[in-house]
Amino acid sequence: MKKITESDSPYNNIEQMSTAEILEKMNAEDHLVPIAVEKVLPVLETFLDQALDRMKEGGRLFYIGAGTSGRLGILDASECPPTFGVEHGLVNGLIAGGDDAIRVAVERAEDDVNQGWQDLLKEEITAKDVLVGIAASGTTPYVVGAIKKAREHHLLTAGITCNPGSPLDEQAEHALVPLVGPEFITGSTRLKSGTAQKLLLNMISTRLMIGLGHVEGNKMVDMQLSNQKLVERGARMIADRCNISVNDARIYLKKYGSVRKAVIAFEKKL
Repeated sequence: MKKITESDSPYNNIEQMSTAEILEKMNAEDHLVPIAVEKVLPVLETFLDQALDRMKEGGRLFYIGAGTSGRLGILDASECPPTFGVEHGLVNGLIAGGDDAIRVAVERAEDDVNQGWQDLLKEEITAKDVLVGIAASGTTPYVVGAIKKAREHHLLTAGITCNPGSPLDEQAEHALVPLVGPEFITGSTRLKSGTAQKLLLNMISTRLMIGLGHVEGNKMVDMQLSNQKLVERGARMIADRCNISVNDARIYLKKYGSVRKAVIAFEKKL
């Protein structure tokens, strides 16, 4: 199988380009990414509707990947508790080689076809859970093996890859395959492929968190108030919703600890 992600870049003699030329050409390539992502939205919609049903019944979301793909999954998972106020463990990211691989590549960790499933078993994964495999090449044994075993155990699965006809494309129940084309630097899938993966992960977690009730109107009503900027944002949200001053909103927020609880308390007094 010829991998699109390994195809030669359409550019040559890149080292001889000026800074302006490099930026212009990289930006031109990046413009192709949202167009490619748009074409997989119908598949993503079907997957997300099924995933939401499972999560409403107590299922969890898992991302699994290696290298850049694994790090992107961990990034998205780690943002869910502060952004949406959900408990740690509802959205999870696993990377080949474990936590050490987040910063430093772990040699050959992605080549073990059985390790991905073993890592999932440590999380006490069940048939109610949802698994998204992330691999730009679509061939990473760690990811493909985990998806295959997950389907055998009746988990809902999706795969994000930029290579049609790859093992991940074939093994995942819902294959999300944005065709972004060759990378600006041949084989450097942290570029367009990584951007496509990030866009899809944004959509996956955001739609699921909305469906689970953590957004009202257009506001993150359950966000963690972990710094002064977020406290002030929360106060403005309460002030707008309840038609009170920001100072009064701060008092409610300090007393009740979240935007949602503060608004509920205020409306009960009316």
